[in-house]
Amino acid sequence: MLITNYITQLKKEFKGYNGKTFVQDLMAGLTVAAVALPLALAFGVSSGSTAAAGLVTAIIAGLVIGSLSGAFYQISGPTGAMAAILISIIANYGMQGVFTAAFISGILLVLCGIFHIGRLTSLIPAPVITGFTSGISVIIALGQIDNFFGVTSKGTSTLSKLLSYGQLGFPLHMETTLIGLFVVLFMIFFPKKWNAIVPASFLSIIIATILSSLLHLDVATVGAIPKSLILDTRFSLASLTIDQVKGVFGPAVSIAMLGMIESLLCGASAGKMANERLNSDQELVAQGIGNIIIPFFGGIPATAAIARTSVALKSGARTRLAGILHALGLLVFMFVLGPVMAQIPLAALAGVLMVTAFRMNDWAEIRYIAAHKFKGATMKYTVTMAATIIFDLTTAIVIGVITALILLVNRLSNIEINYEEVDMDRLNHADIPLTHEFENAIVAYLTGSVLFANTQHIEEIENRAQSYDTVLLSMRGVSYMDISGALTFINVLTALQKKGKRILLCGVPTNTMTMLRRSGIYDIVGEENFYWSVERALLHSNS
Repeated sequence: MLITNYITQLKKEFKGYNGKTFVQDLMAGLTVAAVALPLALAFGVSSGSTAAAGLVTAIIAGLVIGSLSGAFYQISGPTGAMAAILISIIANYGMQGVFTAAFISGILLVLCGIFHIGRLTSLIPAPVITGFTSGISVIIALGQIDNFFGVTSKGTSTLSKLLSYGQLGFPLHMETTLIGLFVVLFMIFFPKKWNAIVPASFLSIIIATILSSLLHLDVATVGAIPKSLILDTRFSLASLTIDQVKGVFGPAVSIAMLGMIESLLCGASAGKMANERLNSDQELVAQGIGNIIIPFFGGIPATAAIARTSVALKSGARTRLAGILHALGLLVFMFVLGPVMAQIPLAALAGVLMVTAFRMNDWAEIRYIAAHKFKGATMKYTVTMAATIIFDLTTAIVIGVITALILLVNRLSNIEINYEEVDMDRLNHADIPLTHEFENAIVAYLTGSVLFANTQHIEEIENRAQSYDTVLLSMRGVSYMDISGALTFINVLTALQKKGKRILLCGVPTNTMTMLRRSGIYDIVGEENFYWSVERALLHSNS
């Protein structure tokens, strides 16, 4: 099914393809390559690996994932979010551990695509996603302190490295700091209209490299860029052991989860820009195949990147060839400009990542939540962000979702019950003779779900109805009832009937009526005591 859909997609995509369309794809691909180059190098370094690994990842991802992706506009490669979670994995398991985790995550992603697991990402609340994105941005920024200021830290986690400065000190290296600061300021103040022509990150790194070389600055650089797609340090199945798989399976799940979330969110956002929906299952299979292959070349895990995807669309990309051409452009950069890239100061890449980390936050949504003072959304956002920084992505998402569920249950458990004595004179139906049947009656208006968490409010109905002969329950606002609520309802209704009270149920919604029938409440009350509304019950009983 996936293969058939993919072939159909390709036929539709390349229908009427010609030289003009190819030129559009070529220009878009080269533009994306200019944007992707500094980011690939920076994310390679920031992950704890090498700039070369980041570059190889971008090339292989562009060729493999770009060819198989669920939509023509998806551009994949190393990302800040992925680099952030790789820091601790590399610190704990080394590069071979990352390769193994990437390989396993690729298999998991393929399975997610085959079994349509991607749709589960829609169940993650927006504030949780925004929270872990902000948490990742903090990790990226903190992870670049060493390269930005020329200092040294120790530790396997972001917090441990941060705390290590208290012991190791913070001897600022002025030349390194000035390079990083120059790149940050350049990217911030570079005119947006020019950025569409020449990316600020690309230009700032070129200038920083030239200044560093001309002034003979004593700063750390990227180092040698190999002229080969197959790096010396790479994955080998021969080195794979059961113990190693067990050890990195947790991190592999984190990588797969991030790859799924980031790729599908990227596709959803870009799909609106391109007016073409992403085939999520195909995308996950593509991401999976890509991450299975990339470790054999020495690369790090990849995922779809919203910034590069957005650039591709804005630059006029028409087909997936734009992504493939961007990869070929990076390949040319690698072989032709390798000696030049080797001289790029790490502080310059750190500056790029500092700005990227700030910009990757969804500031529009954060301002919206803050401005409207949504307490629940603020809690979900804050808890998830803190969990991302302190723990890992998988734990953070679980904590965020659990927090959201707790808040949801708390909100759903808030049932409102308003009581009102029946006043027949208010009906004012002159053509219907009124009797004394409801002179001593009370109406309970229920609004909200009847759940295990609010059964005490249902029990209160019995006490409020003590002095009345008839009890009318208006249930139009009850959209759901669970088994605990149903059992409590049965106890209350039975107790009222034993006391000789007449019970009428009014305005019961279809879903709630189904529960009343299944639980036996319908039989206890009796079919003749169900009415469309309170008014209908009062008038019908008097007719």
